[in-house]
Amino acid sequence: MSRISVVIPAHNEQRYLPACIDSIKRAAGSIHCGVEIVVVASRCTDATAEVAAASGAIVVRDDSRNIATVRNAGIRASTGEIVVTIDADSLMHHDALGEVERHLATGRYVGGGASFVPERRSIGIDTTIAMVRLSMLITGLGGAMYWFRRNDFDAIGGFDERLTIAEDLDFARRLREFGRRSGRRFITLRSAPVVTSCRKFDRFGDWHVFGMIRHPGEVRASMRGTDTVFADRYFYDFSG
Repeated sequence: MSRISVVIPAHNEQRYLPACIDSIKRAAGSIHCGVEIVVVASRCTDATAEVAAASGAIVVRDDSRNIATVRNAGIRASTGEIVVTIDADSLMHHDALGEVERHLATGRYVGGGASFVPERRSIGIDTTIAMVRLSMLITGLGGAMYWFRRNDFDAIGGFDERLTIAEDLDFARRLREFGRRSGRRFITLRSAPVVTSCRKFDRFGDWHVFGMIRHPGEVRASMRGTDTVFADRYFYDFSG
């Protein structure tokens, strides 16, 4: 059994997965405990599973068209007392796992998220990032990478599989509320930011987030689960 499990949901990620896994291994090299990597290959038509296996990762297959279900499948297959989730197109900071272990060891934290920086910059991207960071500041819910103890994950029922999108923010909110009841805080790691891919900006344009404002109904419908047009285009059918 490993002390820390890093779970990576992956849909056709053979291009990005090697760098993500390498970044996790570098972070694992700075701590003195076992770290396992679990890749959940979801509806893959490329070599994602083979790339993951060749890197030494545990490979789980789950073809659910629901990211919450995919995340839960990976966490159920993992063995670590501490769980970290990160996307396949992101890079983990080399101090991230050490910071996670250090914070949880104090008993003062229920878990948290991590700050992030984009892999490239532009006015459109910087404006979007500023909006996201303002939202994180207001809500207190971090993004990019989440970390928690397995027993707390089990206590709140994991990721809500009724949600098509925003399952991570919902999970963070419930984890924070659960922690408050036991006097523990939910925090964002700012000293170990995740490097996030800009491939959605590459595909849809550096100002595309502001274009979504013209179609709020699609986003709301995806959040309610009544129509998945937005979720399919932006998440479930997206690869690159």
